[in-house]
Amino acid sequence: MISTETLRTIVGIMGNVISFFLFLSPVPTFIKICKVKSVLDFKSDPYLATLLNCMMWMIYALPIVHPDSTLIITINGIGLVVESIYISIFFIFSNNKKRKRILLFLAIEFIFVAAVVVITLLLFKTTKRRSMFVGILALIFNIGMYTSPLTVMGMVIRTKSVKYMPFTLSLFSLLNGIVWMTYALLKFDINILIPNGLGCLAGIAQIILYAYYYKTTNWDDDEEKASAQKVQLSEI
Repeated sequence: MISTETLRTIVGIMGNVISFFLFLSPVPTFIKICKVKSVLDFKSDPYLATLLNCMMWMIYALPIVHPDSTLIITINGIGLVVESIYISIFFIFSNNKKRKRILLFLAIEFIFVAAVVVITLLLFKTTKRRSMFVGILALIFNIGMYTSPLTVMGMVIRTKSVKYMPFTLSLFSLLNGIVWMTYALLKFDINILIPNGLGCLAGIAQIILYAYYYKTTNWDDDEEKASAQKVQLSEI
């Protein structure tokens, strides 16, 4: 009979695999961005939120904060690299206004993470207290990662178009939430359970929206938008 710890390890490995595909799921979107040399109406919010989320979970999984969390630190390390690439591409093909917004959010995120590290190491002397402090913060920003597509969902409802809400990202967000929620239940960890439970709900909502508005989506006006945004970029 498989022990709970072994089962949890297996689920954690599955979670790493699904999280890896979640990180890679926007690749078609960024191939499209590079092809038309414009971000069109895609938003950087999910990628900025995911970058911060990865940084917070890496801090949480450090041995001096929350021991025996290797599976969490490895996948979030990969996520950190992948999201940095996405944001770089987004920055290159954005207009000046969007670039300033990206830089502002990155500066806020890096300052915040540095402050969290300093406070964690100086004010909390045990791994239990460090885990609690960083875990609460990681929980909050994990929720932020899962709810960041709400801005895109709002645009979907407003425009009756799912063109700028990638299906693969929505699907793997749902699968990721399900697997990590299971992982949290096997050895009860509320800091992982709550955000991933909400992630499941957010993923379901995105899939429902995608199915509902797929038929009303106009897929043919990207070239016109790309040309208009190239003109804007050339004027910067």
